[in-house]
Amino acid sequence: MNIFIRVDASIEIGTGHVMRCLTLAKELKNLGHQVAFISRELNGHMCNFIKSKGYTVYMLPKMKLVNSNCNTAHAHWLQTSWEIDAQQTINIINQNISPVDWLIVDHYALDKKWEEKLKEFTQYIMVIDDLADKSHMCDILLDQNYYTNIDQRYTKLLPKNCIKLLGPKYALLRTEFLKRRKNVRKRTGNLKTVLIFFGGSDPTNETFKVIKALEALDCTQLLIHVVIGQANPQKDFIQNSCKKHSNMTFHYNIDYMSRLMNEADLAICAGGSTTWERYCLGLPALLISVAYNQIEICKAVGNLGIDFYIGKSDEIYEKDICNSIEIVRSGNFDLEESSRKALEMVDAFGKTRVVSEILQY
Repeated sequence: MNIFIRVDASIEIGTGHVMRCLTLAKELKNLGHQVAFISRELNGHMCNFIKSKGYTVYMLPKMKLVNSNCNTAHAHWLQTSWEIDAQQTINIINQNISPVDWLIVDHYALDKKWEEKLKEFTQYIMVIDDLADKSHMCDILLDQNYYTNIDQRYTKLLPKNCIKLLGPKYALLRTEFLKRRKNVRKRTGNLKTVLIFFGGSDPTNETFKVIKALEALDCTQLLIHVVIGQANPQKDFIQNSCKKHSNMTFHYNIDYMSRLMNEADLAICAGGSTTWERYCLGLPALLISVAYNQIEICKAVGNLGIDFYIGKSDEIYEKDICNSIEIVRSGNFDLEESSRKALEMVDAFGKTRVVSEILQY
């Protein structure tokens, strides 16, 4: 099949949308299908990274005029109107000799209007969403997140014949997590190793906030791994902060996250797509939501007793992080039980299930 993926990355958007699309693309490519990406040149884009993985990338131009008449909550992410974005996407698709079988869309700013305009240029449309805050015109809808009301979230937002793939059983996890899952470490509940990671860009600089909190506590007996992505504008600052502590190791733009997750007893992180990577390897966390769309997920998994939700980034200070760490160290947050629950919730076969649904058409 001939497949196009419309997805963006930036300092504001983050890298998670591109990373999960790359996971899906690799699974499709391994089965012999042709996959290409359409992505806009934004500040912090990942077009070159996608190219380095062996995919053709059609870059939408950087727009000077920020003008969006889209009614979605994240309309400004486009940096243009939805009509212009749609037409630019159509122009790229029309360059191809082969007809397009699937257009996969992973973008909070795009909704039913955009998809309806693209419908005649592709046989099928698949949408990856997490928000359930807008209508879609698609054949498959994927929302890999956990919510207490997940079965009702997309009521009246989708066509009647749309296939809904809902929940962490469809989580798009990279192959490294499948391999690591086979030898996952059984945790005893002892806190020895901590992993800090707030996504590819960490726009609110939570990483440094956590480092300062650990400095305020006596955590010299802990081994601390600090991971940041290529879109993080504070790279040098964070790296220099880590150098001041012999028990802190700095990691930048790595490809061995599964190893670090398996070695850690606790993560301190955001509530993004890495949640399901952690669960696949049984790693519980202290959670800080860094975007409003993470709040509901953080609360839901916190209620399950897997993660400890501290709160929203703009309401959390170093003392709050210190207090949460002390709760874990005192044994009042059961790391062993949390790890067991996480392992039960997510396996590593979500991408296989998603591709199987695509191939049904």
